[in-house]
Amino acid sequence: MKTLAAITFASVIALASASPAEARQGCGPGFHRAPNGACISNRGPRQVFVVGRFYPGRGYWYNSRWYQQRVRARNGWRYR
Repeated sequence: MKTLAAITFASVIALASASPAEARQGCGPGFHRAPNGACISNRGPRQVFVVGRFYPGRGYWYNSRWYQQRVRARNGWRYR
C-alpha cells in the first residue's frame, strides 16, 4: 500500500513540475511554424490575390507567381 501511495505521489509531482511546450517553437513572439517549417505570422488569414489583377509594387498574380508584364493572347492574357 505504501508503494502504491509513493508511486502516485511521485507521478503527481512529475506532472505538476512538467512545463508546457512553447507554442512559438523558436520563431519568436507573434509567429508559429507552418507545416513546411517556415515561420509565419499569427495575424489572421492570409491575403488572397486575384488572378490577372495588377498590384502596384508587385505586378500581376498568376499560378502562384508574380509577373511584371502581360500581353494580349488569343483568348486572354499571357504573362511575362
